[in-house]
Amino acid sequence: MELDKKTIKHLIWIVFAGVAFNWALQHLSDLSNAVGWMVSLVTPFLLGGAIAFIINVPMRKIEKHLFPNASRPRVKKLRRPLALVLSIVLVLAILTFATFVIAPGVGTAAGQIVAQIPSSINKLSAQITQLWDRFDLYNYFTSLDISWSAMAEKAAKLLQDWGSSLLGGGVSLVSGVVSGVTTFFIGLVFAIYLLMQKEKLSRQFRKLLYALLPERAVDRVVSVARLAHRTFSSFLSGQCIEAVILGSLFVLAMTLLHLPYAPLIGVLIALTALIPMVGAFIGCVVGALLILMVSPLQALEFVVLFLILQQVEGNLIYPHVVGSSVGLPSLWVLVAVTLGGSLMGIVGMLLFIPLCSVCYALLREFVQYRLTQRKVPPEKWRDPSPPSSGEKPEVPPETPPKTPPESPGT
Repeated sequence: MELDKKTIKHLIWIVFAGVAFNWALQHLSDLSNAVGWMVSLVTPFLLGGAIAFIINVPMRKIEKHLFPNASRPRVKKLRRPLALVLSIVLVLAILTFATFVIAPGVGTAAGQIVAQIPSSINKLSAQITQLWDRFDLYNYFTSLDISWSAMAEKAAKLLQDWGSSLLGGGVSLVSGVVSGVTTFFIGLVFAIYLLMQKEKLSRQFRKLLYALLPERAVDRVVSVARLAHRTFSSFLSGQCIEAVILGSLFVLAMTLLHLPYAPLIGVLIALTALIPMVGAFIGCVVGALLILMVSPLQALEFVVLFLILQQVEGNLIYPHVVGSSVGLPSLWVLVAVTLGGSLMGIVGMLLFIPLCSVCYALLREFVQYRLTQRKVPPEKWRDPSPPSSGEKPEVPPETPPKTPPESPGT
């Protein structure tokens, strides 16, 4: 083999990759710590990117319809900041509305639970007294050889350990809250910068890719990025529309049936319905528990109503609103939700549906390209057309069995 410069470069890269892989296997703990440290550094910026992506969906719509016929440069410069402010105000208004609807209902339910605590304690005390008298537990406990002083010492030690752990947990909780609030505000500021200069940043990123990578590879990366952006935006807007429709249906139906907590449960189901496939069931469980405090029969009516509206939502609303927006069949939506929930929880459920939709579109494009390249006729892979009524299906003619050739000696 001739050792030219290109071959030597490939060999050096192979040796370097082997050494790096061997080092990674021997220092897995150090590598995981380094990766965790790097993730903690970029977490505010990842959060800012997620916030920017969410706000960009309504911001793009608002900016498109804001001063559409403006010709003055000063008015055009105000379009982007004004659209950003209106989008942030819209998101904050939705969150505030949900808080003001949910908080009073939760407070009322908590008050009912607290009001039932004394009667429940009295019932429990009466039952314990009956059991105490029926089984003569006093004589049983007095007959046991129990060192009450040792038990008191263990209880005191247990309380001391519990108090120290509670103090340490409180300190860690306060530090975690402070760190979370700081991360959120850094991410929000970063998101605002991204949204204000998104075209410029996108142009700079494409210039960097074209300067470092082959042009054909960058074209493919840009195409996949545009497909992912379009799919994720469509999924997010479709999921929000579906949640609003489902919550409105619950408020209307519960109001007509005179079920309690109609606005609260409607908003709760609308919020939990943002989680694909299984989110509405979480709202159903919480809503049934809230209504159960008022009337078990009405709680049963609510569960029946939920099952009916869930069928309407699953068969009519979700496929047309969300399914068509991501272009993913229902079977693969279920697979994406299951895998995403197993790997990353609720965030995985939200991410894996558009991610699988992108992979599905790329795979479909690749398969179509390969079929065209190999000149496979559509009759090979299309479903056979069913025979019409009165027409017998075609049966291929039987081929006569092949007889083995006679040997020369016969």
